[in-house]
Amino acid sequence: MQYIQFDQSKKYDLILLGRVAVDFNPTDYYCPLNESTTFKRYLGGSPANIAVGLARLGKKVGFFARVSDDQLGTFVTDYFQNEGIDTSHIKRCENGEKIGLTFTEIKSETESSILMYRNEAADLKLDVADIDEDYIKQTKALLISGTALAESPSREAALKAVALAKRNGVPIIFDIDYRAYNWKSEDEIAIYYSAVAKEADVILGSREEYDLTERLIRVGMTDRESAALWHSYNAKIVIIKHGKEGSTAYTNDGQSYSIKPFPIKLLKSFGGGDGYASAFLYGLFEGFEIIDALEFGSASASLLIASHACSQDMPTVDAIRDFIQKEKEEYGEMIARA
Repeated sequence: MQYIQFDQSKKYDLILLGRVAVDFNPTDYYCPLNESTTFKRYLGGSPANIAVGLARLGKKVGFFARVSDDQLGTFVTDYFQNEGIDTSHIKRCENGEKIGLTFTEIKSETESSILMYRNEAADLKLDVADIDEDYIKQTKALLISGTALAESPSREAALKAVALAKRNGVPIIFDIDYRAYNWKSEDEIAIYYSAVAKEADVILGSREEYDLTERLIRVGMTDRESAALWHSYNAKIVIIKHGKEGSTAYTNDGQSYSIKPFPIKLLKSFGGGDGYASAFLYGLFEGFEIIDALEFGSASASLLIASHACSQDMPTVDAIRDFIQKEKEEYGEMIARA
């Protein structure tokens, strides 16, 4: 069953709004960050990674963002262009703001951490004037990343984009994407997250992220209660992730579909969610059944946590299909299906 109808006449499959950053991942594994000496630079930021993931899967992608007016800003825009992502609505900052930096730590196969530098971050300077209604009219769907709501003027720009998408019948995808940086309080988080969640057609987040979103509505809901809440507003599909325990998609006809991670040797514990989101959304755009889209997302996530990078290691369609086939040959047809 198709829960969302996408307008196939649109130029873009997805336009995203949110964080474009730079990641530095250590090449000297299994030691704390203070002992790491060598890093590889990658394009980063969850919505940026999702954009690259979808482009690798053959989808046409656009982006609303602000980046720094320096060589790192050039690096990320060049990277997008090389991946075939439209950069016409990625603008340079004008007052010296710097692109967000993320230093990652790979302590062991099961323990990783992230250190972000986000003071006066360029992506949070996205302005309401940067949001172009004609651009939104050209896409099948709009993705809002929750980090874009952390500060003004980015939060107002995101809310404007949501309003224009609604006015033009463009489905909204909300990736809650919680990062503690830049927020002032949990009440502030709940106000802005819930405002976008109420308008979204698809919501993706962890249990913690839903708890933050719902804290001014009702505290302590179960997954199924959370799904019912957001279905009562606008959501067609609510995905709740539980890390290594897997995830479940709840649909607005009362059905639920669960998936588990594919077995794989981990290198790091971050990046999997972005691979999951891009491949799941690819499945939606392709008209997959929900369980098959979840399986595609789970496979991509497993490939990402086994690789060093996030954006640079986003897999192709063939790579994901080959991985699923090999896993099923080794472990059985239902290996990832809960």
